[in-house]
Amino acid sequence: MIRLFANANYDFIKWRRWAFSLTGAIMLVGLIFLVTRGVNYSIEFTGGTLVQFEVAHKVPTASIRSALDDAGLSGADIQNFGSDTSYVVRARLGANATQGEAGTQAVADAVARALDRSVGARRYQIMQRQAVGPKVGRELQGKALAAILLSFVVTLIYLAVRFEWRFGLAAVIATAHDIVATIAFISAMHLEVSLIVVGAVLTVVGYSLNDTIIIFDRVRENLRKYRRQNLYEILNLSINETLPRSVLTHGTTIATTLALLILAGEVIRPFAWVMSFGIFTGTFSSIYIAAPVLLWIEKRWPGQDARGARTFGARAPGGATSPDATRPVPATSSPRAPQPAR
Repeated sequence: MIRLFANANYDFIKWRRWAFSLTGAIMLVGLIFLVTRGVNYSIEFTGGTLVQFEVAHKVPTASIRSALDDAGLSGADIQNFGSDTSYVVRARLGANATQGEAGTQAVADAVARALDRSVGARRYQIMQRQAVGPKVGRELQGKALAAILLSFVVTLIYLAVRFEWRFGLAAVIATAHDIVATIAFISAMHLEVSLIVVGAVLTVVGYSLNDTIIIFDRVRENLRKYRRQNLYEILNLSINETLPRSVLTHGTTIATTLALLILAGEVIRPFAWVMSFGIFTGTFSSIYIAAPVLLWIEKRWPGQDARGARTFGARAPGGATSPDATRPVPATSSPRAPQPAR
């Protein structure tokens, strides 16, 4: 079998400052869009009415949208649903002054008038109508935020038990970076934030954490195996050793999300956009955010096995400095070096 990057020996940590600058610039642009443009919530969060209908023959979406504008549903969202002759119209409560069941019926009547004009009377069939009140929308927003925060807490507890709290804190910081970057991306792309998009954000959280845990697990193994090397070298070694797995995993996953992005319909496309970006930022943060943050935390608050952090910047065995150190040699191949004083 072909093993990509089998003998990789790149100094990833060396470029951490450039990586921080790059991701900071990208996030700044996204946050500017977030502040100026805001978030485009769907009716699940803002409240509104959803009407699904089928027509006898394919009709241009622009024609239906123009008829909806004339019927008083200006700004309504319209998408194909399942086939070329099935559509979904989402109209927010602001499009009609009446709320509740009467408002739902009013929106459905307005859609019917628009279809009579653009498609023709009795040449369509309304399949379903759904209404979401603003109170339900606010509850969904709160639950979505609570789900993300809960994932942070559970992750911190899990990593603190499996590793130690320093690893957990570094992983949570990297994941917070991914969430902020993803939300900024959603705002910059002006994607509609629906429950599907919230599910994509939570999937990105899990994906990024999984990638970070794999690297940290290798770091823990190498800290025990290479007793004479400092943490700078151990982090680089661990990232290089997991690089073949990362390339294959991320490559196949991004191919799937790109296929969804290109071939899937409008309903699933926001999910594909968020997942495609999330794979990129999750991979980036595992290497250039989580690992350098762990190095900084261990240097500032040394743990039981923090000899790597304490010797960071010192000369490694053999006279080589940490940034240019070569692949470590297992401690069993040579006498164990004296440990630096605390």
